[in-house]
Amino acid sequence: MRLPLLALLAKEPAHGYELKQALEQIFGNAYPSPNIGQIYVTLGRLEKDGLVRGVDVEQSNRPNKKVYYCTALGREALDEWADSPTEGPRVRDEFFMKLVLAPMTGIADRMALINRQRRHYLGLMRDLVELAESTDQDNRPAQLLIEGAMLHLQADLDWLERCQEELA
Repeated sequence: MRLPLLALLAKEPAHGYELKQALEQIFGNAYPSPNIGQIYVTLGRLEKDGLVRGVDVEQSNRPNKKVYYCTALGREALDEWADSPTEGPRVRDEFFMKLVLAPMTGIADRMALINRQRRHYLGLMRDLVELAESTDQDNRPAQLLIEGAMLHLQADLDWLERCQEELA
């Protein structure tokens, strides 16, 4: 949450509710909307770390609001974020550990584990299909996010088949 909020503030100063609305507008239903409390806690931490600066703005007929600005240090953090690759494939996969160790220790059957995991993945895929259908087709970032999640799930399903072929 830190760096996406910081990126939005690098575009323009904003207060917490504006940041929440921007995230919802950009990603739609594809990305779970953050709780406003979480946004303000994160902004407080960013301010404490010197990545943003908050300024109280007086309003005539409403309570004052705090508008946040990205600092030079915040811009450096964003540059570093943009320049660094994102984590790749996971080698320490919890399901795989369970798949190998459970039968060895007698706590579960491999096929039961594979079938349960497959049902779980297929349920997640159904949820993503429904989400894609209910998301505005013109919202390309949201559609791409959903498509990426579906492709990852399909790869997980394919890998599960491979595990079944090799281990079961």
